[in-house]
Amino acid sequence: MAADMNRAISPELTVKSVVEEIAHSAGEIALTYFRSLASVPVEKKGHLDLVTKADRAVEEFLIASLRKAFPNDGIYGEEGGDIAGVSGRIWVIDPIDGTFNFVRGGENWAISIGLYENRRPVFGVIYAPVRNLMLSGGESVETRLNGKPMPPLPPLNLSRASMGIGLHPSVATEDRLEVLRYISDELRISFRCYGAATLSLIEVATGQTDGYLSLGDSTWDVMAALPILRNLGVSHTIDWDHTDLRTKLRFACGKEEFLVKVRPLLESVGGNVLSEEVGYE
Repeated sequence: MAADMNRAISPELTVKSVVEEIAHSAGEIALTYFRSLASVPVEKKGHLDLVTKADRAVEEFLIASLRKAFPNDGIYGEEGGDIAGVSGRIWVIDPIDGTFNFVRGGENWAISIGLYENRRPVFGVIYAPVRNLMLSGGESVETRLNGKPMPPLPPLNLSRASMGIGLHPSVATEDRLEVLRYISDELRISFRCYGAATLSLIEVATGQTDGYLSLGDSTWDVMAALPILRNLGVSHTIDWDHTDLRTKLRFACGKEEFLVKVRPLLESVGGNVLSEEVGYE
């Protein structure tokens, strides 16, 4: 992936460095709005589902920057960006994952840029500006946090286990309750909910949680994180061969011993459990 993409830009640069710079610049734009929240217009896409002028400004910047760097590639974004390419590669972007947190002045939001090729996420960059966290990695690209290689993830220890959850506002009450019941009664582990998939997946990458389960995330929420996590031994349950970019996802990710524990829950709430490990084949 990296060798082919380097020919689309300049020889002395790498895809990783170019996309990290784009993400960092996008973060600066978002921070400008974040520091003046009182004057940022907020619209509703649905109940508890918000979009701001900042989301649109960041997405416009990301699209323009990615088109300049990779003119043959397509782009698909949360706020309506859908540009066809000729290379077969698509940059899937979330300008601000965690807009609800952003609007309320919280730190749990991030810019997510993922590369989708041959129906698989193959490379990603996540930048959380308030936390000053930059993660990148994927096929042929070592996973790094703020430039430093990330250590191996620890094995699952149920006596001190924790997981992240993401429950979209549209998810039925009975499914929400079943998730909480299963975690409390069957797994008997701790859980946390950030309201931003990228932040939850950062916690998996850094070993603060053992996995993540989502009902209702979109592909742009996870496209960057999954290849980053793959390098750390994290699997997931998404069957990309039967998943459209517009699909709402019901999935889990974590090391295989975590997935074994949560697959029965996914089965009961209509999740994707088609294989023991669905990744880059």
